[in-house]
Amino acid sequence: MTSERPRIVVTGMGAMTPLGQTPDAFWANLVAGKPGIGPMTLCDPTEYPCRIAGEVRDFDPTQYLDSKESRRMARFSQLAVAAGLTAVESAGLDISREDPYRVGVVLGNGNGGFPTLEDNCRVLAERGGMRMTPFFFPMVLPNMAAANVSRYLGAHGYNATATTACASSNQAIGQALDVIRRGAADVVLAGGTEAGISQLGLAGFAVMRALTTHNEEPEKASRPFDANRDGFVPSEGSAILVLESLEHALGRNAVIVGEIAGFGCTSDAGHLVQPEESGASAAEAMRLALLDAGVGLQEVDYINAHGTSTPLNDALETVAIKRLFGDRAYQIPISSTKSMIGHSLGASGSLEAVACLKTISEGVIHPTINYQVPDPECDFFSPWSFPTWPQPTLAGIWGLMAITLRPPRLALRQTRLSAKPWT
Repeated sequence: MTSERPRIVVTGMGAMTPLGQTPDAFWANLVAGKPGIGPMTLCDPTEYPCRIAGEVRDFDPTQYLDSKESRRMARFSQLAVAAGLTAVESAGLDISREDPYRVGVVLGNGNGGFPTLEDNCRVLAERGGMRMTPFFFPMVLPNMAAANVSRYLGAHGYNATATTACASSNQAIGQALDVIRRGAADVVLAGGTEAGISQLGLAGFAVMRALTTHNEEPEKASRPFDANRDGFVPSEGSAILVLESLEHALGRNAVIVGEIAGFGCTSDAGHLVQPEESGASAAEAMRLALLDAGVGLQEVDYINAHGTSTPLNDALETVAIKRLFGDRAYQIPISSTKSMIGHSLGASGSLEAVACLKTISEGVIHPTINYQVPDPECDFFSPWSFPTWPQPTLAGIWGLMAITLRPPRLALRQTRLSAKPWT
């Protein structure tokens, strides 16, 4: 790490979520502790043990796309284009005034167009393959969300998709960070999208026994760190951040939302789906993110946990946090966004990034709702509600691959003290 390395800031956000279709609406409902989980409507869940979901209800893609284009995109792409367009608008970014080859898109996605895949498999079985949609591949491939965002925005620069399950959008943001740092782009739209609520996806997780069965009270089904948690609630959504080098953002007088300060990535290299029991790999990812950011353990003010509400994840995530932070884990506020929106898989890290950035700008930490019966295996600070949070120096870590955030006031103050143009 060198002092000359470009600093990467966030200048805009877009979010399509079960709690609202703007970052402000999403945040207002998070702070209010309002659940966005209800009966599943995007597919028929009758034969499965989980029949609830966090859906982006009343989403109308034709508000963002013409009807012809909308029909040629799967829902995960529609959500991404909507989030991307609103992110660029919130950033005040006019891409027509930029070098289009220096504007990139990096998105995370886990399932691609599962519902479209399922529909066309049904057509194949019942009517034959020649009756499938000719847009099958452009609709189902995971990379098509990033491709469609770049098409709609005219962003000709670096384009990539991270498909690493629940870590996908965290990895996308980390990759975008590296792309700008090495000078390959001035601006990158980074985040994730997921819209995999389908019988195919539901069945796959059901046979793994990963899903909740608390169908009677959907709003209470997602219970991260609670002793009575029994699995995650499937969800969907998209969130995209506009990332820029600090120099580029200041050059166009952009409003800075926050700074992406560091990224860390590790692999358990073990079980196919079960987290590593010692917490060593997850702890190392957090350590690497803090090292990349030049931040010490004592400076971390908040952790937005992966917090899926599965018995195994929450317990082993607790192990990892305590492994890195030791006794200080009991003083750091920790909350789970998934308690209100469920688990959106490849989009989850980007939605939690928006929550963290709003935490910084508003000085409030959202609660972990449904945390009622403490679990001795998850014994750190994750209360139902928080008092107003003093303006932090850092809004720590979120997700499976650790990323650290700084507030905008710190980014600007440090630049003015150290960068030559300000002297």
